[in-house]
Amino acid sequence: MDDLRYIRATMEGAGSFTSLSGWGGAIIGLTAFPAAYLAERAPTHKGWMTVWLVEAVIGALIGAGMTARKARLARQPLFGGPGRKFALTFATPLAAGAILTIPLYYAGYVALLPGMWLLLYGTAFATAGAFSASAVPVMGLSFMVVGTAALAAPAGWGNLLMAVGFGALHVVFGALIARKHGG
Repeated sequence: MDDLRYIRATMEGAGSFTSLSGWGGAIIGLTAFPAAYLAERAPTHKGWMTVWLVEAVIGALIGAGMTARKARLARQPLFGGPGRKFALTFATPLAAGAILTIPLYYAGYVALLPGMWLLLYGTAFATAGAFSASAVPVMGLSFMVVGTAALAAPAGWGNLLMAVGFGALHVVFGALIARKHGG
């Protein structure tokens, strides 16, 4: 029995995390377009930050909810071996982004935030994608390219590049993941 448990645990740990919801990603992308529109029209940095923080919470809730739904329907453990690895490697760059946001915002470097967010969000998917479908790390690298462009672009392009990254990339890769990996 111990040998069977060991074999089962080894096989679970070696698998891929396939419960990432493509449709959830596409929906997240669709919510980013109105956020970019509203953020562009925000009269203050505080208003701009509020729009994007609300969007981040909405996106996180959609992503987590749709991924949990996909795992439940497939009768897959959400935080079994590959899911746990995916979550830990995904959360680390996001935590770094959240922490860096605070000093950059208060130091007045708001123009750097879109690039930094896109770059670290992409890093989250590029690293966590090692435990998921092959499209996931490619999506992460795409976010990193847009983030790099945002860091090099004029400050006024931040919301547009956030719409390209958090909007268009999510829609395109979300639909691709949904089509190739079932939902």
